[in-house]
Amino acid sequence: MGKPTGFIEIHRKKHPTRPVEERVRDWREVYLPYPVEALRDQGARCMDCGIPFCHQGCPLGNLIPDWNDLVYRDRWRAAIDRLHATNNFPEFTGRLCPAPCEGSCVLGINDDPVTIKAVEVSIIDHAWNEGWVVPQPPATRTWKKVAIVGSGPAGLAAADQLNRAGHSVTVFEKADRIGGLLRYGIPEFKMEKRVLERRLKVMEAEGVIFRMSVNVGVDVPAARLRADFDAVVLAGGAEWARELKVPGRELKGVHLAMEYLTLQNRRNEGDVVPDDRFISAKGRHVVIIGGGDTGADCLGTANRQGALSVTQLELLPKPPDERSADNPWPQWPNIFRVSPAHEEGCDRLYSISTQEFVGNEHGHVRALRTVQVEMVRRDPSTALGAGGVQFVPVPGSEKDLPADLVLLAMGFLGPERSPLLEDLGVTLTDRGNVARDARWMTNVPGVFTAGDMQRGQSLIVWAIAEGRSAARAVDQYLMGESVLPAPLA
Repeated sequence: MGKPTGFIEIHRKKHPTRPVEERVRDWREVYLPYPVEALRDQGARCMDCGIPFCHQGCPLGNLIPDWNDLVYRDRWRAAIDRLHATNNFPEFTGRLCPAPCEGSCVLGINDDPVTIKAVEVSIIDHAWNEGWVVPQPPATRTWKKVAIVGSGPAGLAAADQLNRAGHSVTVFEKADRIGGLLRYGIPEFKMEKRVLERRLKVMEAEGVIFRMSVNVGVDVPAARLRADFDAVVLAGGAEWARELKVPGRELKGVHLAMEYLTLQNRRNEGDVVPDDRFISAKGRHVVIIGGGDTGADCLGTANRQGALSVTQLELLPKPPDERSADNPWPQWPNIFRVSPAHEEGCDRLYSISTQEFVGNEHGHVRALRTVQVEMVRRDPSTALGAGGVQFVPVPGSEKDLPADLVLLAMGFLGPERSPLLEDLGVTLTDRGNVARDARWMTNVPGVFTAGDMQRGQSLIVWAIAEGRSAARAVDQYLMGESVLPAPLA
């Protein structure tokens, strides 16, 4: 604890961002580098708690008080070593994770929590700038062969760990570039793809093999995969998007969020996307259904494309500005949040349910027919059972909301039902995710799973943590014991 009175003397400062009027004109990252002296002050706010509850909030078990203190003491090389000890890709989490660690920060009980996320991303960016992140191939090879299916954060983390253990790792990706949702789901203004590319180059130099445009189960039969590799890790994510089955869903101009985000990301990569295939918000009134991170990604993209207006709808009520009595620390604080995308302009409407999409004479959406709803608790003693919630329409609150483009950003239900899962014969859970045991293995011997494919839609930090856990389990399966660290997940 470098400065015992730091948490008393120093207040939290928001991560600096580029001015709104500047950043909406391009696709570069929103955040600016955090000034070093100011960041050291922020590190000094960490109390080095006897029981650091930030560890409880972080699925990776990041040694947060350690590297906060090291930044305060200007010991950046030691800080990146401590950070890399638990996190393969802090440049991803430092940009994309919602920071559950900050929600569990002890200082957050009666003050603003430590800026953990800003410190994390500053450490890794400093390390890249100093040339400290270099290929470190394993000293010896086991010549055991492992296939990773899916190149999102879970797959990449598993590949990185297994390669460090000396196994020969091949990552299969059905898209034409590596990265999964990191590549085509996350907008450039949240994470420029150069950040992904530099890490992939290091992994390649360390010996990881990447095979793009290979749809395993279609281009490569499941039987061939199992015959050619000693173990397989399924890390294909949860790409089955939640639909909104109301009248008018078939109208032109109503799209799933990932259809929309992927096309813009492809253009940002330099791909030629014909205008008749491209989905643009330019000159349109845009409505986004869904109030989560994907909805915010659509919002930032629509504003950069030149939307006339953007409205974001959320079925749930507006969260409170501060924790409610039934949401105590160290739980994740369910409070009202304003992301950088929201700062750029948007109407946010809560407790709204879409009843119908209304079209014009050309079969294109022109409005949403909505109704205000009230969230009420179900009586567990009734036939509806279970004590959950239901959304009851408010009489007389029906309204038509003009819309030329509607984006459905309501989350994901689980992995897509692919030929691979069927051919392998893996068991699914009641929720439709790939089932696994305590060893991260499916019901098929030698076939493991990690990330959203087995967990369901979740956070990037959980994906990396589970990729690390599955990698250790694979190493134990292949070698009888593991040289890899035992993570928390």
